[in-house]
Amino acid sequence: MGLGSGARAPLDPAVRGELRAGCASGSGGRGVGRGQERDCSSPGEGRDRSGPRPQACTAPGRGSAGDFPAWPGRGREAAAAAASRSPATAPAAPGTMSGSGPEEPQPSQASEEDRQQEAEQDWAAAKAFYDNLVTQRPRPPKPQNAITVAVSSRALFNLVEEQRIYEEQGVEKYVEYQQKNENIILKPGPAFYFVKALEHVNARLLELYPDDEERFDIVLMTNVHAQVGVRLINSINHYGLTIERFCMTGGQSPIGYLTAYLTNLYLSADSDKVQEAIEAGIASATMFTAKKDVVYSDTQLRVAFDGDAVIFSDESEQIFKEQGLDRFFEHEQLNENKPLAQGPLKGFLEDLGKLQKKFYAKNERLNCPIRTYLVTARSAASSGARVLKTLRSWGLEIDEALFLAGAPKGPILVKIHPHIFFDDQMFHIEGAQKLGAIAAHVPYGVSQKYQKSS
Repeated sequence: MGLGSGARAPLDPAVRGELRAGCASGSGGRGVGRGQERDCSSPGEGRDRSGPRPQACTAPGRGSAGDFPAWPGRGREAAAAAASRSPATAPAAPGTMSGSGPEEPQPSQASEEDRQQEAEQDWAAAKAFYDNLVTQRPRPPKPQNAITVAVSSRALFNLVEEQRIYEEQGVEKYVEYQQKNENIILKPGPAFYFVKALEHVNARLLELYPDDEERFDIVLMTNVHAQVGVRLINSINHYGLTIERFCMTGGQSPIGYLTAYLTNLYLSADSDKVQEAIEAGIASATMFTAKKDVVYSDTQLRVAFDGDAVIFSDESEQIFKEQGLDRFFEHEQLNENKPLAQGPLKGFLEDLGKLQKKFYAKNERLNCPIRTYLVTARSAASSGARVLKTLRSWGLEIDEALFLAGAPKGPILVKIHPHIFFDDQMFHIEGAQKLGAIAAHVPYGVSQKYQKSS
């Protein structure tokens, strides 16, 4: 599914001129608030961190197991691959002389470079303007430096009653109810404690690296109407959350804006929107509320991942589903030294690893506020070596690897108390829910076809 360009729309020249004038004098010029400088009304805004968006994955439940390709590249790898295919670096065609002079840039390439250069100038002007403002609140990081986590309002807050009104009485009654209750604080939703933990990591990073922008940036990405925004803002401020970027699409799907906001991870309570995002090549998961109250760590972000079809591709899962367990074991042992292809959440695990290394560099390994877990149904002796060697080949570390050999994951998750647990199979999600774990379903891979058929 095609999405809008990731290139940031340039500011109006008059606004940019006023910003620069204000920066030069330390006063004057028109101030652009944080919400304005990255307004979601400009879908093309932001740098293209990941290069061209990958081709859409086949939707689960359609076709054969082979319809689920390995998760397409993301981030700098995809951008580098795209650059290697660009006309400027392509080999000379037969019959043409190479080295006879500089190649003329293609029109589209030149215009894209102009847009990127202008966008960088805009950011430099905006940064200079804000550097002259006195505030106790940290400025949101530049999107190309940030790890952007987009969260829907129903994932962040408990909006079960509000959703019931919307479904039974319609949008007008829904908006009316929200406005009448805008001073009543919303209760936490399934992603709330995960977001709180992300912000704790940010606070630690700012202590150690006050001038560094490589940290989490939380975006509220929701299809609610702007009239509902006041209640959301009141609730966010009540809990002391630092969420400055909103995208409220007034009933339209917000998925097209995920690229514009340079999203690394999208969390929602709407499974259809999550499926749409997955098909667009964006790491996404559907949030489910735990059915028991659990105390979560205030000082350490804990993220648990399943392996196949989450961190890794579903290639081995296909063997298991179609040819059985013994053939799966044989396949994994034969391919032990061949790294698995990446899955949807590999990029987010990689992002967490980069932040961990920043703490290690400050001699904070034993006090690192991020801890990662692999919780897989694989057997260690029969199929675990390939998983660990794949992580090693990627240069990634996992803090704890738990091979359960088909045992239920719920009891292990109760011990871990993760802020979020990613899995591709709903029976693991439901088991985690029952025991009080916050689970997030990743609708990717061959298991989705089997879940739908059953």
